[in-house]
Amino acid sequence: MKFVQKLFESAYILIVIVFFISAVTLVIFALGEIWGAIRPAEEVTMQTRFVAVLECIGLLTIAVAALELGQTILEEEVQRSASISAPTRVRRFLSRFIVVVVVALSIECLVAVFEFIHDAPHLLPHAASVGVAAAALLAAWGVFVRLNISAETLEPEAMKNAKDEDEKVESEKGEEGKAGASDKREDAKVGASGGSRPR
Repeated sequence: MKFVQKLFESAYILIVIVFFISAVTLVIFALGEIWGAIRPAEEVTMQTRFVAVLECIGLLTIAVAALELGQTILEEEVQRSASISAPTRVRRFLSRFIVVVVVALSIECLVAVFEFIHDAPHLLPHAASVGVAAAALLAAWGVFVRLNISAETLEPEAMKNAKDEDEKVESEKGEEGKAGASDKREDAKVGASGGSRPR
């Protein structure tokens, strides 16, 4: 059974790595778009440059969504091991997932509106439908969270374990940050004294 759990953890880690690579690739594409928008040697209209900037914003938005989803999977499926029943785990995971999707859809709607309002006004209803979908998704998420809160009262021990694990994960992050800061201070002191740090 432990082997199967390790196998699932390895699969989740692989998914997180792919999310990260995808996000970095999108950032590189966005840099290419923004370079094409500001390159003075190219004879293009200001409208074309504006559309390129909007495309850059869209690519960066999807990159942020990919990073957030990868971080969510890493924290919820790899770092945490508390036993939580389906309703609470679904609420915790969906809450982070839906926020990312709603923000991404909202920005995509804004980008589409700015692009279509000049070039293709007849496509504005399509952009508006993306905004309506984001609003509907946000409202449905709010209703789901409101109705799902009662599930926590059905599993107080599991929720306590989950909260303890949350504090443990946060404290580990804090300790890593403090360790890094102390190492930097020690390096600075050694550098100022002209000596070498012992290994």
